[in-house]
Amino acid sequence: QVQLVESGGGLVQSGESLRLSCTASGFGPNHEIKTMGWYRQSPENQLELVASISKIGDTNYADFVKGRVALSRDNAENTVSLQMDRLRPEDTAVYYCNVILRHLGSPYEAVYWGQGTQVTVSS
Repeated sequence: QVQLVESGGGLVQSGESLRLSCTASGFGPNHEIKTMGWYRQSPENQLELVASISKIGDTNYADFVKGRVALSRDNAENTVSLQMDRLRPEDTAVYYCNVILRHLGSPYEAVYWGQGTQVTVSS
């Protein structure tokens, strides 16, 4: 059973940094991770993409975090990390790890989500 274990959320002050990490496990050798990333949701906003990264390292960042975050991926450890700097109160949200798993030799893909980790930025 595929599991995503997240870590790194917490309470910080405006301008400070946080690093979120997510490790995927529980899938067999017939599968590979296509894309890893982070989404967030706050009471005011719908679920929105923060950043994603492909297997070969191509990244995609939402406009509201460009220049303030860096996404990295360790394919050997099946881990994705989001370094967030110069955090703002409007970054307060629950952050969810997202993984797209691909079945090798077929077009089949499955999407998995972490349980969410709270990030709170005080002003």
